[in-house]
Amino acid sequence: MYRHSHLLALALLAPSLVLAQGPTPSIALTDSAPQAQTAQRLTLSAALALADSGNRTLAAARKEIEALDASLEQAGARPNPEFSALMEDTRKASRTITYQVNQPIELGGKRSARIAAAQRTRDMAVLELASQRSALHARVTAAFHEAALAMERQQLARDLVTLAQTAADMTARRVRAGKVSPVEQTRSQVALSNARLEASQADSDVTLARRQLASLWGATDPGAALADIDTEMLPPLPDIATLTARVANGPAVQMARLEVERRQALARIESSKRVPDLTLSLGNKRDEEAARNMWVVGFSVPIPVFDSNRGNELEALKRVDKARDEQAIVELQLHNDAAQAYERLRNARQEAQALREDIVPGAQSAYLAARTGFTLGKFAFLDVLDAQRSYFQARAQYWKALSNAFQASAELDRLAGNGPLAPPHPQ
Repeated sequence: MYRHSHLLALALLAPSLVLAQGPTPSIALTDSAPQAQTAQRLTLSAALALADSGNRTLAAARKEIEALDASLEQAGARPNPEFSALMEDTRKASRTITYQVNQPIELGGKRSARIAAAQRTRDMAVLELASQRSALHARVTAAFHEAALAMERQQLARDLVTLAQTAADMTARRVRAGKVSPVEQTRSQVALSNARLEASQADSDVTLARRQLASLWGATDPGAALADIDTEMLPPLPDIATLTARVANGPAVQMARLEVERRQALARIESSKRVPDLTLSLGNKRDEEAARNMWVVGFSVPIPVFDSNRGNELEALKRVDKARDEQAIVELQLHNDAAQAYERLRNARQEAQALREDIVPGAQSAYLAARTGFTLGKFAFLDVLDAQRSYFQARAQYWKALSNAFQASAELDRLAGNGPLAPPHPQ
């Protein structure tokens, strides 16, 4: 809960403050944060573009896709031919020399199985990049709004310093006139010191929030003031049916499905190894004793008597079953996460709307009435203190509800992704 509620209470100890300043001004529900005098403002879309181009995690994911492109190319390579030379007898008159080329030929669909497994691995890398990009966008969106709300709190802290300074000055004059006890002046000075400390903390919070935002694209500061955002515009509540459908086809679910397909491709590789490869041989044999050349043609096939690759095949099939179980776990977990984020968003929206439309205006009216009544001697100071505390706590709750709503909305965007992300499968 924001910590400024007690500061204005102490800053308004002097009853003549309101009389000296004329009619009590109304306090807006959202104060505009101070902006740097610069022609360019950093918008949310610009921040997202900076994150896309500068985030090192996305850069690493792109490099992984490039590496897997090379792996896919290698998976389609065929076995190289072999050249061999054999000499029988070392005597020139009776020796024979055989030159031979051997060409292994893969059988059982080994090459196509390798290509399918490599393609599934690349598809997963593409999906991982999309998933990381979606998660990054959610983090940027949440960090951007958090920085904007930190600037709102910073403006309130500065307003509190101004009011506390005015109250301290007015109290000092009333003490000199003998209208209030010197204790009141001490209390007003304490309130002013606390207000300055709170303002310093608020400045630090803004700096940290801006750095947190800039760190998402590898910088230490955004480099520009944030563009104004409408803090009264709540993130929309998505349709539950549409949300459920998008989450069911979200990046994490698609990743789990591709992992099942990749494991199936790896199992096909192991199954294909049970079919032995054929090696064709073609060569020429020179018989010096007979003084003639002879063609050599042959083939060789391993006999799978002792090793049929059954163990590796069974292991691969069990890993397919494991991947299916993990897919079911992911789907259930995402469904629960989306339901929780949806409820957080719905509750935050309801809380923010209630605070904005009823609670904050009512608390503001009660506070202004109590402050005016206190100056006229109709209310006790404790009444003003309670009204102030209720008003500023209500404003702090409103900002907290806004922050919760934006974070929940960003979490739903991360879970749902940006529409269908599954890469196309080769025919």
